[in-house]
Amino acid sequence: MKTSECYLPEGSYAALPAVRQALASSEGLRRAQEEGMILEAVAQRCTAAHDLLFDLGFALGIMPRACCALGVAEGDTREIAILSRVGKPTCFAVTGVEEDADPPAVWLSRTIVQQRAQDWLLDTLRPGDVIPAAVTHLEPFGAFVDIGCGVASLIGIENLSVSRIFHPRDRLCVGQRIYAAVRAVDREARRISLTHRELLGTWEQNAALFSPGETVRGVVRSVEPYGVFIELAPNLSGLAEPREGLAPGTVVSVYIKSILPERMKVKLAVIDVLGPQTAPPPPQYFITEGHIDEWVYTPACCGRKYIQTVFD
Repeated sequence: MKTSECYLPEGSYAALPAVRQALASSEGLRRAQEEGMILEAVAQRCTAAHDLLFDLGFALGIMPRACCALGVAEGDTREIAILSRVGKPTCFAVTGVEEDADPPAVWLSRTIVQQRAQDWLLDTLRPGDVIPAAVTHLEPFGAFVDIGCGVASLIGIENLSVSRIFHPRDRLCVGQRIYAAVRAVDREARRISLTHRELLGTWEQNAALFSPGETVRGVVRSVEPYGVFIELAPNLSGLAEPREGLAPGTVVSVYIKSILPERMKVKLAVIDVLGPQTAPPPPQYFITEGHIDEWVYTPACCGRKYIQTVFD
């Protein structure tokens, strides 16, 4: 896995024994400050001045507005990046401990650890590296994910899976832990873009999970005059004959009539309508670590549409 245990998505640190120990006393916090440790706690409140407050038990954690997120001080990041931290695990470094205050005050900075994480990621990652991420929010055009200490990256909707979807919520949900592959690293713009579909298997790998004659669950993705496209897995869809009452997002049971690698086709028959999809199933990964130089989705025996990703 091309990542560092020092720079994980937010929500990964609170359970670490070293972090729990550091947060247990003033001595632990001072030691964490000296060592530059990344700590984590849940932000309890955002003041009218947009400072974040943390209940550390024996002390009050204070994160000034300018230290809450990269770009806030410069006006490049919106205030919602601070407001939305309330109730969520938030990474930080300790910048000061005032034991004489009542209650004792601990000064915190998220931007310090974010800057360190961003620098490391930009210097270390290259296209094709597989990394862990956590989904932070979804937009019609893609999914934003945390790739380390709150550093954001985007997976475009077209890169979430081979099967087409109308919205990223058809594939992911906020808070979900996923894997992704680095698509591009723009060091000048300080931006890392990701892709997801290459980790979900080739056509042959997905087709091998099913057999003709089986009846399985599927999700309607598109209704066309000539048939209904039904997703069996995020990287595998089949075609059924037209049927009334179906719409994108409908869960159905389907009979697998045939699987044709030479045509990259799966022929289906709808058996029953099961209802709307309430939540996307967790992705089944075929790759979760390492590096990918090239990925070919299309079977070697198929002379039709060729789907390939080359990581430069």
